[in-house]
Amino acid sequence: MFQRLFAIAFLSLLCILSSCKQGHSLKSREGTIAVEGGNLWYKVIGEGSKPPILMMHGGPGGTHRNFYFLEPLSSDRSIILFDQLGTGRSGYHTDTTLMKVEKFVEQVYELKKSLNLTDYYLMGHSWGAALELEYFEKYPEGVKGIIFSSPYLSTPVWEADADTLIATLPDSIQTMIREAEAINNFNTPQYRTADSVYWSKFGNRHPAAPHPWDTIDAPGNRFMYNYMWGPSEFTARGTLKTYDNMEGLASVSVPVLFVTGEFDEARPATMKRFQQRIPNSHVAVVSDAGHSTMKDNLPELLQSIREFLDAVESEK
Repeated sequence: MFQRLFAIAFLSLLCILSSCKQGHSLKSREGTIAVEGGNLWYKVIGEGSKPPILMMHGGPGGTHRNFYFLEPLSSDRSIILFDQLGTGRSGYHTDTTLMKVEKFVEQVYELKKSLNLTDYYLMGHSWGAALELEYFEKYPEGVKGIIFSSPYLSTPVWEADADTLIATLPDSIQTMIREAEAINNFNTPQYRTADSVYWSKFGNRHPAAPHPWDTIDAPGNRFMYNYMWGPSEFTARGTLKTYDNMEGLASVSVPVLFVTGEFDEARPATMKRFQQRIPNSHVAVVSDAGHSTMKDNLPELLQSIREFLDAVESEK
């Protein structure tokens, strides 16, 4: 009898140890989950045993596609990509009742539940950073750390940074922007030229070919971008015009990395201001990169993220 009880206890201990060792493992796969308004597409890359990273793309109306460049992070952990409802592989819609911050937060929560995430990181790029902060404020359980990648957290702050950067452009470009905004006409060739110049300096400085895995058509949702944000990165006219969640940073109680490009529209100086609001945080500036750090200087971006993850996971 004693031997039988000992064997059962021993097997139970093995199961517990095995669960602890493999508790973070996810199977590489893709699929959809039902959320309010439709089906959300997601993809799990990698099956490592370390806590996974749940990634939130920019926009609004952007897609997961640039996150493919972060595939090297999946060597020892899963990375989870998804398209917010209404864009990319999660379909297209123009239902403005679904284009609300709280709706996107609930989509993330439904995905978290579906994948049974219990110990994981968040990483949001640009608008995705606003989404991850809102998500963390409501659902902090299990979040081990947060990566704010070139974050948008406040429209007033974003516009002030844009004004600072626009002031460095040639006078002719500045005039094109002022004239368009004065008459509220953003469909002119002049405004599109100004937008292109701005993006080439502060957005994607070194255009790169799509990732080899980026083979399936997954267009963004320009309607969503215009409705929620506006006609360009530096002109806000949509529902996020007055959005400001700087106070949300005070709720963050986990380690944080702010990472941005040297010439990013999410300016390094602003990241240092953000950092001051969170005790356990630091800033990494990716050299010779704009907003598209994944394309402009991927090796340095990966190094910054890995150093952050290693530091968090080495803490006792």
